[in-house]
Amino acid sequence: MNPVELSIFANRIEAVCDEMGAALQRSAFSPNIRDRLDYSCAVFDADGLLCAQAAHIPVHLGSMAFAMKDIVSSIDWDDGDMVILNDPYMGGTHLPDVSVIAPVFIDGNLLGFVANRAHHADIGAESPGSMPLSSSLDEEGVIIAPTKLVVNNAVNEPALDQLMASMRNPVESRGDFSAQIAANLRGRQRLTELIKQMGRDEYLTGLAALNDYAEQLAMQSFNVIPDGVYTFADVLDDDGIGDKDIVITITMTVTGGSVMVDFEGTDPQVSGNVNCPLSVTAAAVFYVFRCLLPPQAPACAGSFRPIELKAPAGCLVNATPPSAVAAGNVETSTRIVDVVMGALSAAMPEQIPAASHGSMNNIAMGFVGDQQQQAWDYYETIGGGMGAGASSDGLDAVQTHMTNTLNTPIESLEMSYPLRVIAYRIRRNSGGEGAHCGGDGLVREFEFLHSAQATILSERRSHAPWGLHEGQAGAVAKNSLNGNALASKVSLQLESGDRLCIQTAGGGGWGRSKTSS
Repeated sequence: MNPVELSIFANRIEAVCDEMGAALQRSAFSPNIRDRLDYSCAVFDADGLLCAQAAHIPVHLGSMAFAMKDIVSSIDWDDGDMVILNDPYMGGTHLPDVSVIAPVFIDGNLLGFVANRAHHADIGAESPGSMPLSSSLDEEGVIIAPTKLVVNNAVNEPALDQLMASMRNPVESRGDFSAQIAANLRGRQRLTELIKQMGRDEYLTGLAALNDYAEQLAMQSFNVIPDGVYTFADVLDDDGIGDKDIVITITMTVTGGSVMVDFEGTDPQVSGNVNCPLSVTAAAVFYVFRCLLPPQAPACAGSFRPIELKAPAGCLVNATPPSAVAAGNVETSTRIVDVVMGALSAAMPEQIPAASHGSMNNIAMGFVGDQQQQAWDYYETIGGGMGAGASSDGLDAVQTHMTNTLNTPIESLEMSYPLRVIAYRIRRNSGGEGAHCGGDGLVREFEFLHSAQATILSERRSHAPWGLHEGQAGAVAKNSLNGNALASKVSLQLESGDRLCIQTAGGGGWGRSKTSS
């Protein structure tokens, strides 16, 4: 393909992912998928290598890119199948993130896969929101081994019924799973049309050219990083059960455009749920290096060929089952980004920003149900301040790095659940000072109109987001209930009238402030 043809091809295959995402959003029942957009869509080749992805959620997409080859090779595929799974130790992230994968056959030949992953606020955990303060994987909900959800283009109703038996609101849950099926149907249709229009051989030639081009761009981009060995370490506040100041450390070796990221020296896996499987760690590493690529770089497997990853089995970032992982996907992945960026800041001081707010600030809440009140589950992440860079201040009140979801609109939240949002505003002066200041965090306060249970899984409550080059750290975050301080990770029983307030961290500043003495 010439450059123009290759660019058109890249955009056409990416458009398949975009259309899948639109179908999923518009078909979903839950605010978590419909309004917050907590889902991702991608296309893979017949070997499970990434071909294209939509601009959705990095932790979903990177982990699928890392693990899909092993997933698809372990399944006997037939035309008209769709497989569902959520096991973190089989390439997933955490149990609420459920993947649905569909093969694409043309004239009896397997030519690829379409897949989507969506976060379900109820995946069968005892704790509403299915993000509990857990110490083992089986406490976090239903573990779905690879199961054929669709067989010969018909829904496997017994399998779906068995899954729905574990859900508190099966109507909403069934609607979300149906939306995932619908998204794959649309993706399969559009990818089939593309391949038939191009012809099988031309399509496969295009994929090979796309990956080679992506690898070339990656090598050129990483070649700007001076050869050398760079180290950095940062800590998680705690695991919610007793372990504190949990260390993540890396040694990054750069040689001629190739990168080795080694997590030797990272603390062992812990009792709480901040552990993460290697697929999540890979997603965080891939994300950082993806940020170094030019905008036109295609999101395909070739982009990651120059990156090698090592992590000792049984450490925090390469946990082994049955370790709990609910917060590893959301909190530890975010800290891995900070650590990789910290190492890169020594190599590329003008290109790397200060630390952002460093937490997804997870709030899971709901009610198990009784004769007077229907069961409900809700989950959201809350943004914060972005770290400042060499040329600009950090943005205020945004989701950063490993998440790419929206806030749930107050109208949708209050219409769907017995909640009232008392405050939702920028947390002024929480960004770190510097030549360029870190972005400010958020304040979000809920009033409960009915008794409920809530879980907070959050970070940067003890250790502030760091600044760079004499820039100041951002303000640490705070959680409180009725004005009383709460821990970073806590499970709560709430009564009508209780007020839960989350104040998120600001981003770090970059460079010495002109007003500093």
